[in-house]
Amino acid sequence: MTESRAGREGESGGPARIAIVTGAGTGIGKAVALALVEDGYGVVFAGRRADLLDAAVTCTGAAAPHCLAVPTDVRDPESVRALFATTKQRFGRLDLLFNNAGIGTPPIPMEDLPFEQWKSVVETNLNGAFLCTQEAIRLMKAQTPRGGRIINNGSISAHAPRPHSVAYTATKHAITGLTRSTSLDGRAHDIACSQIDIGNAATELTARMPLGVLQANGQVAAEPTIDTAHVGRAVVYMANLPLDTNVQFMTLMATKMPWIGRG
Repeated sequence: MTESRAGREGESGGPARIAIVTGAGTGIGKAVALALVEDGYGVVFAGRRADLLDAAVTCTGAAAPHCLAVPTDVRDPESVRALFATTKQRFGRLDLLFNNAGIGTPPIPMEDLPFEQWKSVVETNLNGAFLCTQEAIRLMKAQTPRGGRIINNGSISAHAPRPHSVAYTATKHAITGLTRSTSLDGRAHDIACSQIDIGNAATELTARMPLGVLQANGQVAAEPTIDTAHVGRAVVYMANLPLDTNVQFMTLMATKMPWIGRG
């Protein structure tokens, strides 16, 4: 689809707002992408597994023609460039990037963590978010009307670590720095940047929490979780603010999870 045709699509009843969601095949990314579609966005579902992306797009039902599945490895600059070029070609612009793709490591002591596992987490969680942010800024500052919004998926671990989580925790602390720098540098281009720090959303990654996970005091305790749909609604709220207004940081968590007072 040419850029001019994409513009006409919006004028003839297609989505007026376009979003890219990374890690959109499962979990939080899928929940956020579906919430954005429900709110009227055209959404580009990005992730490494094409089958999961296609299944997620199928879940949008009648809105599927306004969605696009783009297999993407956020660790690879060429793959990220292709994602944003495809988005521009199909829809003509970008209004929102949700930087969500992320991985962790098995909960093992820091001194036993293989460097390759550390490197993989850094490449996905931090480098991937940086590469996507770069491409989003390039597109948003050049489009008409210019500007847009970038929302980073931080974590409770951007504030306080769990035991044996050095790679994940270090990258999530770094995401906070990326959020602040993007918010500052994006001002000149009408680009807002914010971060949502999520605690215990119910996904495959948190399935063990109700069964018991290691706490800072060495005990094992069950932890409550929350439905990912709440995350989707929170991101939609943040995304729909005018660009002169920003939720800089939002913490969304299970009320009774052991974070307040952790340590």
